Amino acid sequence: MNADHAECGGLLVLPKINQTMYIQADTDAEPTTLRSRVADMDDQNIYIEIPLNEKTRRLYRAQQGEQFQLYFFTPDGVKHLFPSTVTGFRKDAVSLVAIRKPELEEITKDQRRSFLRVEANLEIAVKFGDKLRIVAVTEDVGGGGVSFQCDRKWPVEQNAVLSCWLLLTYRGGSIAHARFEGEVVRVLPVEPDKHLVMMRFQEIADSDQQKIIRYCFERQLDMRKD
Repeated sequence: MNADHAECGGLLVLPKINQTMYIQADTDAEPTTLRSRVADMDDQNIYIEIPLNEKTRRLYRAQQGEQFQLYFFTPDGVKHLFPSTVTGFRKDAVSLVAIRKPELEEITKDQRRSFLRVEANLEIAVKFGDKLRIVAVTEDVGGGGVSFQCDRKWPVEQNAVLSCWLLLTYRGGSIAHARFEGEVVRVLPVEPDKHLVMMRFQEIADSDQQKIIRYCFERQLDMRKD
C-alpha cells in the first residue's frame, strides 16, 4: 500500500514520513501519552523514533509485542486513529521502533476538527500582569495554541491568562506577528531549570490565527521534504 496515499474527498489516509505520531500506552496501570515521528516505512511496518513521554519528558522504551493506540493529524486538522503492535526494532543513525502498518479499514476518523500542531522554535514575547515581560522560545505551535519553555523563576501557573506576541518566519524570509491571549492549561518542569508551558488560545483575531495556521502548513511541508 502506498505510504503517500493522499486524502481526497474525506478518504482515510496512512501517516507519512516525518509525520508526528501520538501514542496511547499503559504504563504502571496509568494511561500515558507519548509523542514520536515516522522515520520510515515498508509494506509491513511503520518505523518510528523512540517515543517521548509527554508528561515526564523521558524516552519511552517500548517492548516487543506491546500494543499501542496511535493517532495523527492531517494538515486540515482531522484526527486519524488506529491500533498497532510493536513488531521489532531497527538500528539506523538513530534507534527506531517498528510497529505493524495498519490497513486503511483499521483507521478511524475523529470528526471533531482539530488544528495541526508542529514542532517549531519561534520567539514569543509573554506578558505577566502589568509589568513583567519575558521573551521565550516555543516548542510547538498550532492553530489552537502553543507551548514554550521558560525559566522556573517566572510566575506562570495553570489557568493563568497571558498576553503574547508570536514572531512567525515564513518561506522566502517574510515575517509576521500574531497577538493573542492564551490560557495556561499545563505547566511541566523540564531539566535542568525550565518549565514547559502549554497554552490554548483564549482570544485571538481570525487574521492572527490564520497567520499561525499558514506557518504550520509551510512547516509541515518543509518537514516532509527533509
